[in-house]
Amino acid sequence: MSKRFPLLAALTIATLMSSAQNIQKGDYGYLYCHMSDKGQWTAFAVSRDGYHYEDILDGNPIMNAKEHARIEGGQRDAYICRSWNGKGYVMVTTDMNNAMTKQLGKQNDWDNYGIDLLTSKDLIHWESVSFDYRKGVSIFSNPEAESVYKDWSTINRVWAPQIFWDPNYVWENGEKGGYMIYYSMWNRAEEKYDRMYYSYADKSFTRLTQPKLLFDWGYATIDADINLLADGKYHMLIKKEGGKPGIYTATSDHLTYGWGEPIEDDYVSFEGKKKCEGSSAFQLIGDKTWRVAYIQYSDRPKHYRICKADENLRNFHDPVDIEGVTAPQHGSFMRLTKKEYKRLLKWSAQQEKK
Repeated sequence: MSKRFPLLAALTIATLMSSAQNIQKGDYGYLYCHMSDKGQWTAFAVSRDGYHYEDILDGNPIMNAKEHARIEGGQRDAYICRSWNGKGYVMVTTDMNNAMTKQLGKQNDWDNYGIDLLTSKDLIHWESVSFDYRKGVSIFSNPEAESVYKDWSTINRVWAPQIFWDPNYVWENGEKGGYMIYYSMWNRAEEKYDRMYYSYADKSFTRLTQPKLLFDWGYATIDADINLLADGKYHMLIKKEGGKPGIYTATSDHLTYGWGEPIEDDYVSFEGKKKCEGSSAFQLIGDKTWRVAYIQYSDRPKHYRICKADENLRNFHDPVDIEGVTAPQHGSFMRLTKKEYKRLLKWSAQQEKK
C-alpha cells in the first residue's frame, strides 16, 4: 500500500489538473469582490484571515459602472478569478440597475438584459465588453448554432454570471480552452421560470458562445456557484426558488451536464425562515474545509454571513457576520499574494489623499 499511495496521489493530482478549475494562487490574504448594497457598483475589500476585512476606497466603486455596464449603467453580483494563465484577472457582472426602472423603461425592477465581461492586469485598471441578449444571436461567436430561444427580444433576466476555466473545451478552429460562464436566464414569453444556462468565453474574454441549458429541475434556480473538490466531482451551491427554498448543493462528474437533484437533507437551513442567496464558497489558506458566504437579504438591516462546511462542502454550520465591509452583498472571494494585497492597499491610500 505504501508504494501505491504516491502513485495514487500523483494520478489524483493529474486528474484534477486536467479537469476544469480556476487557478488558486496566493497565501497572504483574501479579496472580497462584491456588489455594494449602497448602490449599483462593484467594491473591493481585503482580509488576512477571511473573516475580518478592510474596505478598498472606503467601499466606493473600484471602477466606473456606467463606463463598463453599457446596457443599464449598473454592476451587480461581481465574480472574480484569475485568468487562465495566471497572468491577469477576469470578472463578470450582471448588467443591471434596478434603481432606474422607469428611466430605462423596464417592466419590472428586477428585469435586466445582459452581462459584462471584464479583464485586468493589475486589479485596478479594467477593460470590458457588454452583451445585450435582446439583440439575439448576432452578439454571439456562433450565431449559426441552435438557439435556446425563438425570440431574444423578450428576454427579461440574465442573472449572476460566474466563471469556470475549462482547459478541455474545443473551439471550432480546434483551439483548446475556454471560460465556462454560467448564469440564470428567464424569457417570460417562452419559459415558466429562471433556469441555469452556460456559454463559453474565449481566452481574450471578449467572445461568447450561444447559451445552452445546464439543467432544469422543474422550478426556478438562481445564483449557482461551482467548485471542483478533491473527490474529482464538481460541487454546486445554488439557490432554489421553487420547491423548498434555500441554498442547496448538487454534484456532477461533468461540468456542463449530469447535475443530479439537490441534496435535500443537507443545506443552509440554520437561518430559519430568513431568506438567503448569492452563495460563494472558498477555502482558507492551508485548510481543506470550506467557508460559504451568502447574503441574508430578508433581514433589516441585511446580514452578509460566512458559515463553515466540511471538505466535501457538506455539513454547514457556525454562521457569523463578515466584519469590516461597508454594505456587503452578493460577491466572490479570491486568494491574494502579498504583492497584490499591498498594491490594493497602496492604491486605496493614494486615492483617499486626493
